[in-house]
Amino acid sequence: MSSQVSTALFALAAPEAAAPTGRLLPAALIGIALIVLLITRFRLHPFLSLTLGSLAVGAVAGLPMADVITSFTNGFGSTAAGVGTLIALGAMFGKLLADSGGADEIVDTIVGRSSPRSLPWAMAAVGALIGLPMFFEIGLVLLMPVIFLVSRRSGLSLVRVGIPALAGLSVMHGLVPPHPGPLVAIDALKADLGITLGLGVLIAVPTVAIAGPLFARFAARWVDVPAPELFDARRDEDDVRRPSFGVTVATVLLPVVLMMGKAVADLFAAKGTVVRSALDFLGTPLVALLIAVLVAIFTLGRGAGMDRKALATSLERALPPIAGILLIVAAGGGFKQTLVDTGIGKLVADWVQSSGLSVLLLAWLVAVLIRLATGSATVATVTASGILAPLVTTLDTGQTSLLVLAIGAGSLFFSHVNDAGFWLVKEYFGLSVGQNLKTWSAMETVISVVGLVLVLALSLVV
Repeated sequence: MSSQVSTALFALAAPEAAAPTGRLLPAALIGIALIVLLITRFRLHPFLSLTLGSLAVGAVAGLPMADVITSFTNGFGSTAAGVGTLIALGAMFGKLLADSGGADEIVDTIVGRSSPRSLPWAMAAVGALIGLPMFFEIGLVLLMPVIFLVSRRSGLSLVRVGIPALAGLSVMHGLVPPHPGPLVAIDALKADLGITLGLGVLIAVPTVAIAGPLFARFAARWVDVPAPELFDARRDEDDVRRPSFGVTVATVLLPVVLMMGKAVADLFAAKGTVVRSALDFLGTPLVALLIAVLVAIFTLGRGAGMDRKALATSLERALPPIAGILLIVAAGGGFKQTLVDTGIGKLVADWVQSSGLSVLLLAWLVAVLIRLATGSATVATVTASGILAPLVTTLDTGQTSLLVLAIGAGSLFFSHVNDAGFWLVKEYFGLSVGQNLKTWSAMETVISVVGLVLVLALSLVV
């Protein structure tokens, strides 16, 4: 395998290559290196870094700068239109879930019905359910009071109950739509959302189990810290009105059911039938999330006694925190389009086909390298998706969805000191850098590797 890869790399750099090809490889390397350098060394915002990296790629590749700008803005606009609306709707849904007390209801119900022995598994389920509609950082802040409370009341190590919850959050963030990373990869690679969602959930369940409760047994032996005395005044008074557990879970799962319904209809219902047309419409990501938000206004918002002013405030406050994510994702789409229009993507595709290297393994490796360099799972996903986009012409629908998931798994590999999430977990848990590497960073690596193994296993049958 290594000799094949070396031969392919030598072929790319060989002087016999055509003139455009001779400039494409340096353009890609310089563009990616510039993005990494600007983010890591100069602490420049990823939006600006991706924009400058796109211009550098076009300039080194020899394209007219007017064409480079057109490519970038076209990619930026199409990504913002296709993915930005979904991220905004997802943020609104997550804010309603938090503000209504629905998230608290899920947590209290699951944890309250669990024995001390099953608590780590219950915390993994809580993390996954909360992580389904929410961004990682928001879910983490929401879950911290619960993790501390459960640790103190059960007498279990903070790591023993905290790692499973973090695993549930992280896996949902990297592998399951409607999170930004998977949505960007689906959009860039033109993957089927329903199939990707189904395969993502299929991979996510065992991954959460292995990286969560099972890994936590070992992590708790390596690092044993008590829960800090924080969040004792958590909102759990009897007079607080909340939506019921059943209603909350049904609302959370509504967009997933609608999107899965579309995938099932595409497989089994004939084109042109009323059922197929209706499910295709309702399962479109934009429509599914829009319906979920509208339903949540009544089931979660009104169900918790929120008036019109409170509902309007909750929805309004959901949007400012995601402005940076939207810009990063859209700029990633612009970078992807620049790579495609220069022909770099086709070069990579030809190299992969001639090297004999697994496309899924390559996708994972590319995402891992960018994740390690930049610390951002989202940047790793959007950049890797842009590089590998031309490969989808050689893949069927199922393999394309697995390519999305391979990139998602790679984007989670070994969170370390250049990742904001690393410091967030460290400070909340009160860990040293070394302890955080043994627990949080190791957990992220387990998620990434297990995710890759399951993707490769599914590729044998899909």
